[in-house]
Amino acid sequence: MPVVATVPPARIMVPAGTTAGTALRDTGLPNKGPDAIVVVRDPDGKLRDLSWAPEGDVEVEPVPANTEDGRSVIRHSAAHVLAQAVQELFPSAKLGIGPFIKDGFYYDFDVEQPFTPEDLTALEKKMKQIVKAGQRFSRRVYESVEQAREELANEPYKLELIDDKSGIDDPEVMEVGGGELTAYDNLNPRTGERIWGDLCRGPHIPTTKYVPAFKLTRSSAAYWRGNQDNAGLQRIYGTAWESSEALDAHLELLAEAERRDHRKLGSELDLFSFPDELGSGLPVFHPKGGVIRNELENYSRQRHIEEGYEFVYTPHITKGHLYEVSGHLDWYRDGMFPAMHLDAELDENGDVRKPGQDYYLKPMNCPMHNLIFRSRGRSYRELPLRLFEFGSVYRYEKSGVIHGLTRVRGMTQDDAHIFCTREQMRGELTSTLEFVLGLLKDYGLDDFYLELSTRNPEKSVGSDEVWEEATNTLAEVAAASGLDLVPDPGGAAFYGPKISVQAKDALGRTWQMSTIQLDF
Repeated sequence: MPVVATVPPARIMVPAGTTAGTALRDTGLPNKGPDAIVVVRDPDGKLRDLSWAPEGDVEVEPVPANTEDGRSVIRHSAAHVLAQAVQELFPSAKLGIGPFIKDGFYYDFDVEQPFTPEDLTALEKKMKQIVKAGQRFSRRVYESVEQAREELANEPYKLELIDDKSGIDDPEVMEVGGGELTAYDNLNPRTGERIWGDLCRGPHIPTTKYVPAFKLTRSSAAYWRGNQDNAGLQRIYGTAWESSEALDAHLELLAEAERRDHRKLGSELDLFSFPDELGSGLPVFHPKGGVIRNELENYSRQRHIEEGYEFVYTPHITKGHLYEVSGHLDWYRDGMFPAMHLDAELDENGDVRKPGQDYYLKPMNCPMHNLIFRSRGRSYRELPLRLFEFGSVYRYEKSGVIHGLTRVRGMTQDDAHIFCTREQMRGELTSTLEFVLGLLKDYGLDDFYLELSTRNPEKSVGSDEVWEEATNTLAEVAAASGLDLVPDPGGAAFYGPKISVQAKDALGRTWQMSTIQLDF
């Protein structure tokens, strides 16, 4: 039997004095199943509950459950269901934040003991009871900050969010924003009695029954607001979908990803390891892994030679003055390992006879390649000059984001810098992008899109005119490639815009690969 998909109209009218839900019922659009309408989008692009009642006639866009926006609302509502279940089973638990994330949701809790697998099983059972009960999500506006603080007096993390509400600009903080303070209550569908509630700006699905399929996947430690100086919390992750079929497909994808996990394969195939004696994010390659790495590097080296690149080598540490001149110490210090103070000389009394200076492990190769370029006078006939290095760099990644070989503290980059005239710039950018895409295809990747990272005015150096020219040139080169181009406003490095090549792997996951940076 064929599956018939219901496509909602682009817009429906919500008359003054009625709710979006009432207007939807009059259209006959589905309120059950994977294509049920869960929220609407108002003319300003804001998602609204179906209980929303505009003051005047308004055209809105219905948002089905099986869309990205629909799933995001379902997942955030599932996070509320999880929090309710936790506080019913663990009454002393204090609430942190509970946003939706890609393919799922999480909620942070302050509890006496870490959650166990048995706890997650019990919580899932309680959540199913809450979903089955069909509790209504009901938005409520606090009359004042004082009223909110009084109601949430026993929730210290919510109180902090209330105090900071005007200064919070974090998409994962769903509790407060720049507008009025609101709560979402879970109501008994028959009596209207309030069963549970949470500080939240919404929106939410109409009832808990609109969370038809979910799974708690794991728990872990977390810091309040992601800051390791703050209190340690326990985080529970989950996933929620519009149907059991969609959930099953996602769980199978996760299982396949686990089977393909490079950390697991690296150990099983004796390719690499992460010895505790070295520290987090510092891998060692075993002989078999060394063979693979050597083959990858040899192929890349040969392709670079064919493209006219010249090989260079630079040291792993440098005087701090180099990164002061380049600006990295001002803009990138938090991502660098602390300084090593060396070369000081003391007399027999222990007094400083010759002051030392700070040295740093290099986080990037750019300043050193610039030193090679300016080591002697250059003729325009030497341009474009393409310098290439398998350069080892070291970056102080926080322990919470380190992940296998994809996020490390010590790595080797196939890194190149091209010195050219302004007239050669467009041609070099075009040929570099073609070269990068070709090399990645040779390694088995073939599904790409591009991301254009543009200036953050508060974190940049250089004139507006230079930034505009650089950004426009990159955009034109990217457009000429025929690949989709996604904007990344404010995502550029402090010294110039960049194109990032994003590639999908065999499981459809997107990874940032090569970047093409344009510096003046």
